[in-house]
Amino acid sequence: MQGSKLYVGNLSYSTTRETLEKVFSNHGTVKDVKLIEGKGFGFVEMSSPSEAESASNALNNTQLDGRSIKVNEAQPPKPRDNNRSGGGGGYRGGNSRGY
Repeated sequence: MQGSKLYVGNLSYSTTRETLEKVFSNHGTVKDVKLIEGKGFGFVEMSSPSEAESASNALNNTQLDGRSIKVNEAQPPKPRDNNRSGGGGGYRGGNSRGY
């Protein structure tokens, strides 16, 4: 594992930052926990890649708050495409009826 940041998915909406920190701290030092409210996932940053790998191996597919959680190395966000085509605003031209 190259990084120390983990993606944690399939979380119960009742799971808290404190719960994640407690569970992951059994596998090393937790530097940061970000829980994405209402989405069922979050990120846990461990103090080293080896601790992240240990936590991932130990916790992936285990039960937490009644759900089987998924733990993987976090991937950098994909770049957003700001040049989306279709729909929305702007002047469409043509068919001026003199209103």
